[in-house]
Amino acid sequence: MLTDTEKKFSILFFIIVLIELLTGSIASLETVHYIAKPAIVISLIFLFFKTAQSLPKALKNFTLLGLFFSILGDILLMFTEQSPHFFTLGLIAFLIAHIMYIMVFLQHRNQLKSPLGFIIVLLVYAASLFYFLNGNLGDMLVPVIIYMVVILTMATTAYLRKDNVNILSYGLVFLGALFFLISDSILALNKFYEPLAYSNITIMLSYALAQYLIVIGILKLKEDY
Repeated sequence: MLTDTEKKFSILFFIIVLIELLTGSIASLETVHYIAKPAIVISLIFLFFKTAQSLPKALKNFTLLGLFFSILGDILLMFTEQSPHFFTLGLIAFLIAHIMYIMVFLQHRNQLKSPLGFIIVLLVYAASLFYFLNGNLGDMLVPVIIYMVVILTMATTAYLRKDNVNILSYGLVFLGALFFLISDSILALNKFYEPLAYSNITIMLSYALAQYLIVIGILKLKEDY
């Protein structure tokens, strides 16, 4: 399933994730946290640069842009306590990252597969989430709705991949998209509904898994080229 390079990288990657989880809530280790959090996605960029040479240029560029804007979002969200504007800017950065991933996933759109059933499930999920968030969104109502539409579109395009895609790539990317949805949902509930126990751990762990699975899933496309 994983190449030797991917296995060695996975060990390093989850060590970085563990360091981030251990330092994220400890004030005395704030400097380590500021390094470890962006290092999660930065490490994925290094892996992608090293092993994605055989993939089509457009696919590589959109993936790298998605990872770049994810790093930007990670950095901006670390400073939300200093100004609420950092949260808005972080939201925009991740919105662009999701759009880049949508462009990646559309490269292998299965024209024969209907998204209707999956979209209905997502809309029920989104409506349930919005029920809890709505009363506390205030000026963030429109940005949050726009963001929800984009991330639901990202999940849908991941679901619709299959045209000339091997089953391993499809499964990893789709699972990664779902973890992204889970991570953002926990973040939204924690910020706009009520503080959740262990939210720092669940948000970062699901987010790291999302990015890891998407990148590894895209790299598995090498078997098709």
